[in-house]
Amino acid sequence: MTDETRVEWREWGPDAFAEARAADKPVLLSLSATWCEDCHEMDAETYAEPRIAANLNDGFVPIRVNVDRQPRIRERYNMGGFPSTVFLAPDGHPITGATFIGPDGMRQVVDRVREVWEKKGADAGRLPRALRGDLPPAGEVSPRIESHLAGQLEVAFDEAHGGWGDAAKFPLPRTVEFALKRDRSRALRSLDAIRDGLFDPVEGGFFRYADDAAWSKPNREKTLESNAALLRAFANGYRYTGEDAYLDPAAGTAEFLVDSLWTGTGFAGSMGPAAGTDYYLLGKEGRDNAPGPRTDLTVYAGGNALAADALLVLAGLTDDERAREYGSRALDRIAEDLVDDGVVTHFRSGGDAGEKLLLEDQARVVAAACRARQVLGDESVAGDPLLAFAADAADAAIDELFDEGSFLDGPASGEALLSSPLRPLDGNVEMANALLDLAALTGDERYREVAQETIGSFAGAWDRIGVQIAAYGTAAARLLRDPLVVELNDGVGSDLHRAALRVADHEALVVPEADADDLADGTARVSAGETTVEATTPEELMQAVSSVTPDA
Repeated sequence: MTDETRVEWREWGPDAFAEARAADKPVLLSLSATWCEDCHEMDAETYAEPRIAANLNDGFVPIRVNVDRQPRIRERYNMGGFPSTVFLAPDGHPITGATFIGPDGMRQVVDRVREVWEKKGADAGRLPRALRGDLPPAGEVSPRIESHLAGQLEVAFDEAHGGWGDAAKFPLPRTVEFALKRDRSRALRSLDAIRDGLFDPVEGGFFRYADDAAWSKPNREKTLESNAALLRAFANGYRYTGEDAYLDPAAGTAEFLVDSLWTGTGFAGSMGPAAGTDYYLLGKEGRDNAPGPRTDLTVYAGGNALAADALLVLAGLTDDERAREYGSRALDRIAEDLVDDGVVTHFRSGGDAGEKLLLEDQARVVAAACRARQVLGDESVAGDPLLAFAADAADAAIDELFDEGSFLDGPASGEALLSSPLRPLDGNVEMANALLDLAALTGDERYREVAQETIGSFAGAWDRIGVQIAAYGTAAARLLRDPLVVELNDGVGSDLHRAALRVADHEALVVPEADADDLADGTARVSAGETTVEATTPEELMQAVSSVTPDA
């Protein structure tokens, strides 16, 4: 990532900030990623220019951070996209920042930062408002939260092009899943637009976003996280429609994950643009003869957990054995190499290891293990039953990250702003939904109570939450209704089990090989609170689910 730059980058850590303090110099922080085309362009155009590089090396302490490997730094210093170019005081407080800066712009910014530094010195930096320690506004978890976000599906929808927003378009797969139950027409129109604008018809998989509202200018980067989330969203689109228009992209993305990102032990983190070629504009034959894309082979815990979840959803809906196999293998890799007593390590690569106890990683591991319990049955992973494994990860997060009603994004420790607590709404929502799955599958109400407190801790600002985090509405709605649970005294892969995975909505829970002495062999019990109906055939099960499903 730095082979074209002349800047003498330091690694993030105490030595770099100690150097800045000792030399009384500001810090230049560059946030970059393997998949990021503009990052490589900035290296080639700006950081490779000899005089700019000399000025940065002489007047600043330059630090380069890979945002995939260090997400807590990404969340605190992101300037709205990547690359992010941030000038800091030696205590880590930002002075100013931007995204991509060309050579002329960099010369101007460097001059301005020097002027500010000469006048104010270390006082030039400011602590961002989000990190000042203020608690989010708490409130009641009420039906108005779901109603508000369901209304935002219409208010923010682009009627001309599909999707939400009127500028650069991100696919927002979790918003699509929220809409599939509450505004299916707009959800499906969005999936259509995403498929037509971002799906790679040659190798499968989705590009990360489009640079325009019409989805006609895809930014040709493929990340594991976005592909896994979109695989699940399209699979759920197929769940509700039975149409190949949604199954085919889901299956094609599963093939992309396995054929292009599987490293032998897990899924690689991303594929970016190929150096010096318009690789993704070529057909299959042209790609076979062209240099391949830059690939980050790091196996990240959160991305692999999300991929396992998505692949197992597809397997449950279609009997896709390859999806089942690789979903299971990804979860096995996480359990064996990246989890110890419930504590998830972000990655291990060679002798390097990432941070531990990142909220997003913990939440996704819990959710993936809960999904595996529903699709694979009462199996074990790394020697522990799936639900015990999920509970360990949930307990570790609650013990170490749950603080004053909500979750921190990780341990509040480290250099610069890493020591400041951050309570990300999206990460809290992801954990709350995972805890609700775990509570329904285990019967342990403690997890539901933590989810309730977590969602309530942000509920005072319910009317300011936008469509980008519509999954907040999912969690709020689930807290206000009894969960739909299908228990089966039947084996994995039986007709009843297969039907249960397909006829219930995507927020329901399925428990094959249930530990229920009062359930006869070959019988399913569908329940929502005190209401229960039993079934012995797929047809009866469909009727039972329909009769018990809580009103949306």
